[in-house]
Amino acid sequence: MLQSLTGFLVDTLRETVAEFGTAVQDAAPKVLTAVVFLALAYVGIKAILFVVRGVLDGLYPEEQDLVVELGVAVAGVFLWFGAALALLNIVGMTEIAASLGTATGFIALGVSYALSNMIADTVAGVYLLRDPDFNPGDRVKSDPVTGTVSAIELRKTRFESDEGDTVVVANRDVEKKWTKYDATAAEDASTTDAT
Repeated sequence: MLQSLTGFLVDTLRETVAEFGTAVQDAAPKVLTAVVFLALAYVGIKAILFVVRGVLDGLYPEEQDLVVELGVAVAGVFLWFGAALALLNIVGMTEIAASLGTATGFIALGVSYALSNMIADTVAGVYLLRDPDFNPGDRVKSDPVTGTVSAIELRKTRFESDEGDTVVVANRDVEKKWTKYDATAAEDASTTDAT
């Protein structure tokens, strides 16, 4: 009885080792392909992000570096997510990649709806930063305030009101309607009133 139990354990061990060896041999090409893909993806994504940074640096002045960083970060997230989905396909997890892509789409839709005001502020901030007529130091009237623009950020604009207070306004509200007061017209009006 002891011999048959020992024989059974030895046979089971041989079968397990043989199956494990076969599984490793079958998986080796996929693992090697995945490693090569990751190396190429890393180099490719770094090169693409370098080009994106160069293009955005050329489009935006140095004081708008925040817009450049945002663009590079968004491009990087999309590229790495695409690389992760492709890697799952390479290693044979196609169904998981498809499910992950679909689920991420639904999550992104929900997040974008939840953050719609923040996204509107950011888009308006990019437009304000690019607008040559709207700069720090300009005297501007926007819906809740009339004053001097002290800072333009991605999500909000800071004004110094006529009373000396700092007023922070969401960029989506500023972009809707604002009026720039011409400095020479204001000076002409004050000299005309004085005479």
